[in-house]
Amino acid sequence: MSHKRIVFSGLNGIEIVGHIAGPDTGATVLLAHGGGQTKRAWAKTLEQLATAGYRAVAVDLRGHGESQWAPDGTYETAHFAADLLCVADQLKARPHLVGASLGGLSGLVAEGKLRPGSLASLTLVDIAPNVAPAGVERVVGFMQKHVEAGFASPEEAAEVIAAYTPNRAKRGASDGLKHYLRLGDDGRYRWHWDPAFIASVQARRSRGDDREAGMDEAVASLRLPVHLVRGASSDLLTQEAAEAFKKQVPGLVYSDIAGAGHMVVGDRNDAFAGAILGFLDQQ
Repeated sequence: MSHKRIVFSGLNGIEIVGHIAGPDTGATVLLAHGGGQTKRAWAKTLEQLATAGYRAVAVDLRGHGESQWAPDGTYETAHFAADLLCVADQLKARPHLVGASLGGLSGLVAEGKLRPGSLASLTLVDIAPNVAPAGVERVVGFMQKHVEAGFASPEEAAEVIAAYTPNRAKRGASDGLKHYLRLGDDGRYRWHWDPAFIASVQARRSRGDDREAGMDEAVASLRLPVHLVRGASSDLLTQEAAEAFKKQVPGLVYSDIAGAGHMVVGDRNDAFAGAILGFLDQQ
């Protein structure tokens, strides 16, 4: 099933670019990727949702993919969250939000802190307020390592990704990978996101405030169906943290995806799609 390109106006008019697929009459599902990814991470999921009758929308978060970079170079979770609310308003629907990592936290902030009642349901993909510092360090380290120098070729980038995701079958430099890279004037390939994004993350971590303030209050204020999807091999969201989050959210639906790490969608896409469709079909 084909998709269409769609452009939204985010917080303060920042341009947010997305792909939309599925019938206009279907329930709306908004897909928000993790930090350093793009809407392409949801390519298969977008198609699966559309085939199942949902109106599925995958967006590039600000500073990522085709979306506009933040003019002031700052990237706070509240900014991403506000953008998602702007997108929801322009879709003229109360969407089911499926957010991976940063996208999930942004959805949690949007619903739990900024504007309760804006989402129909919230699916958090391998993320909760309390995550393992070592797992965060690995993710941030991966993103920061090649941010300046970049890569000589897409094949070199593919090798780096393979080393980062050892539980996944090794893939070459496919056409899909090229959508995650941008070619600079110096002939080097760099990730398709604003380097200021990871600098902003590191600045917060150095100040010791990398955990979004008020998250416990945001969780406590949730009054909508919540689905937590964890990669069973994740080093970022531990089983203990998942269990603690389940206790915070009465009625939470929990899916543990075997054979998947933090990058659940890419590691086990079919199992992931089955889990979210099973949840959404009950709403």
